[in-house]
Amino acid sequence: MPEHDRPRTSSRTAFAALTTATALAATLLLGACTPSGGQAPPPAAAAATPLPTAAHTPEGTLLVTDFGADTVTFVDPRRGAVGSVPVGRAPYGLAVGADGRAWVATAEGVAVVDTRTRTRLARIPYRTTATGPVEGGEYRGGGMGIALSPDGAHAYIGVNVPGTTGVLEVVDTAKAEVTAVVPVGRRPFDVDVSRDGSEIYVTGHDSFDVTVVPAGSLRPRRIEVAPYGTQGGLGSWLKPHYAAVRPADGMLLLPFEGERLAVVDASTGRTTIEELTADTHQHGVAVTADGRLLVVGTGAVEPGKGKGPSLTVRSPDGAERVYPLDGPHEDVAVSRDGRTAYVTGGYTRDGYWNGITVVDLDTGSSRRLAAGSRPLGVAVL
Repeated sequence: MPEHDRPRTSSRTAFAALTTATALAATLLLGACTPSGGQAPPPAAAAATPLPTAAHTPEGTLLVTDFGADTVTFVDPRRGAVGSVPVGRAPYGLAVGADGRAWVATAEGVAVVDTRTRTRLARIPYRTTATGPVEGGEYRGGGMGIALSPDGAHAYIGVNVPGTTGVLEVVDTAKAEVTAVVPVGRRPFDVDVSRDGSEIYVTGHDSFDVTVVPAGSLRPRRIEVAPYGTQGGLGSWLKPHYAAVRPADGMLLLPFEGERLAVVDASTGRTTIEELTADTHQHGVAVTADGRLLVVGTGAVEPGKGKGPSLTVRSPDGAERVYPLDGPHEDVAVSRDGRTAYVTGGYTRDGYWNGITVVDLDTGSSRRLAAGSRPLGVAVL
């Protein structure tokens, strides 16, 4: 059990403790983040746009996973979508290597896309077969978080196995095949890798944990990350979603509710808590080269119990700027020069939309950009 240094008492602690049996039963049935609640499915993403012979996708183009379709979409950050490529049902996370290949976690397998020519090269089936029917929605089985080793030799995919604990599947990128399967936590929203590639970190949303997997031995070690406790179990809102590796010291950073930042030392299992100021349910994160932490706020978990959607920009010294967003968002990527954030509107719950918000990190000014079908994961090529 890690140690927790809590900066203040939260109204959300009382909220979690006072959840009624009826509400909890309903949440246990549906999970802590409900799907789109009868909302009509979004339109399919645009058909693939062939590139002229010898032409390549320009540097700085965005790539998003279309969680509401079966494609990834290429997005010009000035004018919007420029083409899509089929990859497999309900793509979630993606990772792009130095060779220009994108590795995409879908419900059907891991797709490999040549981002320069906008073509799918392969789709590698998971070794795990108990992922259920191929379908969409937040609770679908199959790949969720994904990361590449620094040398590009391995892809690591967190695979959701509905109703039980998940697995980490290890792909040899040269052979394009799964070479190992490692047990991890429930619903592995995110996968991250240490800067030297020696460890993989898998964030288990429904198990309140991070699983540390040494790249050599592949022997998993669980660290509980629950700054509000684990009251409510599957029905709790107060669970980890995404993590980032802090460049300065390799610590794992996991934001909770715009109130608490869990700083996890993977070597000792110790968790310390720093204060956040956005007061909003938080999902996606990214870290800039100079160490700023970006955190996507999705809005209050209950009306009147928190603030609206936002993007937090947190400096290494803890100073924060909180920029409002128009509606819920899910994940975030940063331009190469560190001046612009791209925040996807896909969101895993109600309120998603088919586009990206482009945020100037110096001023907080923003604009909306149509892009894909419920865009979730995002990378800058």
